[in-house]
Amino acid sequence: MASPFHMAWFLQGSSAQAWGEPWTGNIGREWMSADLFVDLARAIERACFDYLLIEDSIFIGENWQNSRDIFLRNGICVPRQEPSVVATLLAASTKRLGIVPTLSTFAYHPYLTARIIGSLDQISGGRAGWNLVTGFNDLAAQNFGLEGMADHDERYAMAEEYANIVKQLWDSWEPGAIVDDRQNGVLVDPSKVHTIDYAGTYYASRGPLNSGPCPQGRPIIAQAGGSATGRAFAAAHADTIVAAPSGVENMKRYRAEVRAQMSAMGRDPDSCKLLFLLSPIIAETEDQARWFAEQRKIQTAESIPARLARLGWATNIDFSQFDLDAPVGELTTNGTQSTLQAFLVRAGKRTLREAIVAHYGSGYCVDVVGTPDSAAAQMGEIMEEIGGDGFLIVLPDVSRRSIATITDGLVPALQQRGLMRRAYEHAHLRDNLLAF
Repeated sequence: MASPFHMAWFLQGSSAQAWGEPWTGNIGREWMSADLFVDLARAIERACFDYLLIEDSIFIGENWQNSRDIFLRNGICVPRQEPSVVATLLAASTKRLGIVPTLSTFAYHPYLTARIIGSLDQISGGRAGWNLVTGFNDLAAQNFGLEGMADHDERYAMAEEYANIVKQLWDSWEPGAIVDDRQNGVLVDPSKVHTIDYAGTYYASRGPLNSGPCPQGRPIIAQAGGSATGRAFAAAHADTIVAAPSGVENMKRYRAEVRAQMSAMGRDPDSCKLLFLLSPIIAETEDQARWFAEQRKIQTAESIPARLARLGWATNIDFSQFDLDAPVGELTTNGTQSTLQAFLVRAGKRTLREAIVAHYGSGYCVDVVGTPDSAAAQMGEIMEEIGGDGFLIVLPDVSRRSIATITDGLVPALQQRGLMRRAYEHAHLRDNLLAF
């Protein structure tokens, strides 16, 4: 019997992200409504996904010809709604699916993050998580009155303090603190609620958390550790990792490195699940799937400025300054290093024009193209080679049709092969992640 792996969904933060794509309905007029997100959450819950991660950013891009125009005209990462609000609605619309909003360490005080995610854990019955990001763009920092983002490594030093505060606040209520003793008139045992009195270089908090204990004890923490510093941080704090290395060998190497770091830190490597970004193309026949894959590349080739602007949005690089027909060469960033590294690996000696088509015409970590059954077989082989732990589905065009290709096409084929659960084992997100 094949070993099952985990499946989650990476939701880019606005239904408007698919504006202009086929089969996306009236998104341009209906983007304010969360109906599409609710339908997505319910569909992947029926398919027994572990969690839905809500990606976020808190700025409008200007890194194409020093202007917002291309971002606004094309709906590139804008508009975006507050993820914790959307998360609450999705939690209320589901019963077993984990809900994991993104909250950044520069925009929310750690006490506020602990309270928001703790409250989400309570109202969802133990299904909350927190996607911990440090931020990457100076424009976002300036929206909060800062001059710009700290350097990459310093952001992780700040995040170390931040994560410690959040976890200590979640622990500020001991198990059994709620006694509900009507006979003696005691709701909460005062001896089991404590201050944390944390004073660091960057953050401080007295505590205790006033929202009460979390059903999971601690909600799960998701983190995308791409750089060396990020990998070490994820190994120390993450319960699930958003991983984006390019190619099976790099995926295997990345997982081995993170698990080795966890072991060196005294953590059980099996307590953290690495999920690799995947954008599969599923169709009824192999020929149809290959045609859709080719169309993805053609669409990218026809919208190169917008694609480069989107890449620049994440990497803080204005690609409009470069010759499209010259080799990419060496690039550095204070932005998202994992995104830039994945682009450079695919680019190789290609020109910028060729490289961006290869980047956005791909299936993220690896290409999976085929019928539901052949795609399931490919995923099983990839995961067997890597060693675990699963995939994080991300689609460029989130529509009810594209969702169905995954939940009603791919998932039953995975389940038939024993590669994916048919029912949730537990009520809490953490327990479902640790089920295998």
